[in-house]
Amino acid sequence: MKMKKEKKFATRKRFYFFLAAVSLAAVLVVGGYTLAPKWAKATYERELGTGELRGTHLPTPEAVRGIYITSCVASAKTIREKILKEIEGTAINSIVIDVKDYSGRISIPTEDPTLVTKDSKGCFVKDMEQFVAELHEKGYYVIGRISVFQDPVYAKLHPELAVQKKDGSVWKDRKGLAFIDVSARPFWDYIVKIGKESYNLGFDELNFDYMRFPTDGDMKDINFPWTLDMEKKEALRQFFGYLHKQFRDSKAVLSVDFFGMTTTDTGDMNIGQYLEFALPYFDYIAPMVYPSHYPPSWNGLANPAANPYEVVKYSMERAYMRASSTPHKLRPWLQDFNLGATYTADMVMAQMKAVYDSGLTSWMLWSPSNKYTAGALNFAK
Repeated sequence: MKMKKEKKFATRKRFYFFLAAVSLAAVLVVGGYTLAPKWAKATYERELGTGELRGTHLPTPEAVRGIYITSCVASAKTIREKILKEIEGTAINSIVIDVKDYSGRISIPTEDPTLVTKDSKGCFVKDMEQFVAELHEKGYYVIGRISVFQDPVYAKLHPELAVQKKDGSVWKDRKGLAFIDVSARPFWDYIVKIGKESYNLGFDELNFDYMRFPTDGDMKDINFPWTLDMEKKEALRQFFGYLHKQFRDSKAVLSVDFFGMTTTDTGDMNIGQYLEFALPYFDYIAPMVYPSHYPPSWNGLANPAANPYEVVKYSMERAYMRASSTPHKLRPWLQDFNLGATYTADMVMAQMKAVYDSGLTSWMLWSPSNKYTAGALNFAK
């Protein structure tokens, strides 16, 4: 009984912290640290759909070492140039950029009237195609981050597809954010369109976040009008399969973000995220193993945030075992922000070392403010 309560608390706490982090990401402006090597050659790809030759694409590095920047930062040339200058010459070889953020706003230019760009409110990156090309010229592998089922913008336009209260009105979490029901198939096509537009602009990889059912809010007054009584992990598996099928004939690389504790929890944590159901459909799985998002006493650690090596090592070792024949698909998000402890360069590098000691080679750093710890960015295996 105690274990069940602890798991429930862990899930809720991790969600609160993660939601706070991505909320900050939408409003904070940056001074960061980043890099790029020289090797990868850009190749021209044909559009998914009818298309003429358009964007260029780089192959996935054998070891991805990435940072994340928000669409707001990407839209501000002076800030993004500052970040690129500060990371130049470090071990970073990949950059993740918001295409559709946690609020549902889309940052890329598109001529498709069904894609909602009018609500971007200042974080629209009108020169995204040129920016991606510039990053390619510098040798960076570029990943487009697409937040999926948490989408207040789409829920406002299509309330019939949203997670609902029992009275039929749109359900919202404690932050006032609405979700789309995982099984709402018309929304699936919307996500695919965004992914294809992003790939056409030159993004090398599509990274899908918020691929889950909601957890933070009044869970007693919640209804899933499309999923109904289907098991949550099965509902998500069906969407995974649909995405895989839609991009199967392209060269687009697909990745998905999972809560960190999905590596050690053998259920779906009541959010539908089940590692074994995702592995067949994605090129990479990115567990968000931020030590600050683990509850006190997890795995015997009084304050997991103060023990970054232990948290990441244990989590990724378990993921490695569960991934069985495809452990190379694992590429965790690591913490580079202060929460639960003040994160020094040594603490950031301790997480990287834990990844390497787990038999893995790739990682991405998450900082909601896009400020990265300069002293940690040269730590490569």
